[in-house]
Formats: sequence, structure tokens, C-alpha cells
Amino acid sequence: MSVTNEQVMERLRTVNDPELHRDIVTLNMVKGVAIDGGAVNVHVELTTPACPLKDQITQDVQRAVMVLDGVDKVEVEFSAQVRGESRLQQSLPGIKNVVAIGAGKGGVGKSTAAVLVALGLRRSGAKVGILDGDVYGPSIPTMLGVEGQKPKVNGEKMVPVEAAGLKIMSIGFMVNRDQPLIWRGPMAHGVVKQFLEQVDWGELDYLIVDLPPGTGDVPLTLAQSIPMTGAIVICTPQDVALLDARRAVMMYGQLNVPMLGIIENMSFYICPSCGHRDEIFDHGGAERAASEMDLPFLGAIPLNAKIRQFSDTGVPEKTFSDADARVASAVEAVAHAAAGQISVQSMKAEQQPTLSIE
Repeated sequence: MSVTNEQVMERLRTVNDPELHRDIVTLNMVKGVAIDGGAVNVHVELTTPACPLKDQITQDVQRAVMVLDGVDKVEVEFSAQVRGESRLQQSLPGIKNVVAIGAGKGGVGKSTAAVLVALGLRRSGAKVGILDGDVYGPSIPTMLGVEGQKPKVNGEKMVPVEAAGLKIMSIGFMVNRDQPLIWRGPMAHGVVKQFLEQVDWGELDYLIVDLPPGTGDVPLTLAQSIPMTGAIVICTPQDVALLDARRAVMMYGQLNVPMLGIIENMSFYICPSCGHRDEIFDHGGAERAASEMDLPFLGAIPLNAKIRQFSDTGVPEKTFSDADARVASAVEAVAHAAAGQISVQSMKAEQQPTLSIE
């Protein structure tokens, strides 16, 4: 007896997305079923090309469909369509998700983590931009090897500089490298709003915003200007750094910005010569803090000379190809975990009830 499409679809209703916790049929992730004798091909459209649980979905689909009589083989093919908030489309057409990356204090590698997350998402096939919101200490142009370049102007809007597949905007393009920006809060507020509203970002799946450290004007400006998808806090394992990270988390809560999770940077060191792992600044503090605050822990980025070297020389994308395999794998896992939580939050936002008054 030959299997039918209806039977396959019914079995696929038993397969849940591991992060969205709803079945893939209801989520409209099943885009096609092809049957050739005993071979079944299922086309699944993921909510992000950086899905961290693709293998699990494959196994769950195969397990669900293989129980049908007459099925000998199940293959799963994937495509991806990043989903975003409709509210954000009204403010920034073409941009699906805006993700702020901040820290409670300086010196924790926030900008490095922001760039690595952006590059990890880009490597998966997503369209990504990065806005350097650290107006007092802009470092993104240097880290991405575009220091000294100037954005072009198209009509009334600036065109982002591009490097490593990312669209980039920074106050660092407008001022000399050594010029200090001695600004009051309203001036920083105005620059951030201009970068949001007067830059031609085009179509983006993710706009990553590298915030200045602390709990000052720029996060407030973002929260008041656009419906952000969420925020990620970077911290190091030490207790003092974790105290500041907790304050940053509380700030986003007060601003009604969803928390996507916490990343532990400089989490451990792997000796390039012997492979020995050393936890110089302690280890696991961010994961414990995330658990205590009931937040996702997005992973740990190691302390690594290659990451520092590639960032200083403007080629951070080499982290994924030329660094120790364990380092590259850890960084990629963090980016994929962030993508997963962005998808979860986007779905939650779309499910929020709205009041319509006619």
C-alpha cells in the first residue's frame, strides 16, 4: 500500500520545532512533500539559516514518517526564511530584527562578541548589518578593516560601508581616529536616531547594534525609537563583571526590551601548543547567572590570541577558518544559539494580542 501526502502531513504534526515548541505544520514550516515509491522527501523551511537544531529536526521528521507502512527512506531538505516583527517593519522597512548587544561594564569584549555574532549569522546565509552604537568609543570600523572609509550618500540617506558581507555604519566614519567625542546625552541620542532613520540599510534579516557599555542614553534611545527584537548581554566570568551584567539585564527589563540571553566572553583559554584548557578568569559564572535570572545562556567564547589578532588587523572572519577548531566551533555555536532565540522572540511578538479600535 502506497503512502499518501495526507498521511505524511499528519505524522509531521507530531514533530515540534525544538525551540518554538509547536508542530512544524502549524508553524507553516513544511513547504512540500514528495513521494517516490517508498522514498519520502520533506522540505522544511527554517526560521533562520543559522538554526542550531537542524540535526534534531531531521531526526524527528525521519522518526515520525518512517512508522508509516510502505516508507523505506525519509530525506529532509532545508531552506530558510528569517521571520521578523511586523511592528518593526513600520519603523524600519526592510529590517526584520534589531538586536542590541550590550554589557554592564567596559573591557568584557562586547564589540568583539557583537562582530563575531554578526559574522556567524552572515556565514549561515543571512543578510546582516551592524550599527556601531558605541558613539564614545567606536571600534567597529577598525575591527572590520574599513577605518578611514566614508559612507556614500544616496538622495537623503547614507549608504552603509560594506565589509565581510556586512553592512556597517559608525560614527567612526565621520570623525578622526584620535578625536574624542565629548558629547552630552542628547547629542548621542541624535546620532543613534539618525543612523536608524537616515541610513539606507536595504533588506536585512538582522541588524546588530553594538551598544556602549553601561546603562546610559543609547540603550534608552533605541528602546524609545524602535521595537527591538531583543538584547544580548556580554560578560566575563568574574563575580564583579557579573554584578554589572545583572544591572544591564535589569535595565533592559525596565525598558521593556526582551532579553535574548547572556554570552560569557573570555570564558576559558586553550593553549595552542599543548591543547591544555585553563580557566584564567574562572568559568561558568554567566551560565549560573542566566539560570538564576531564568534567561537563555547562549554559550561561551574562549580567550584566544587569534580572535584578538584577527580583530586588531580587521579580518575577524578568519576566526571561523584560521583559529583553533574548538575556538571556531564555540563562536559559531554562540551565533547559532543567538539566532534561535531571535526566532523564538519574533514568534512571541507576533502572537501578542493587539487592540484594534474602529
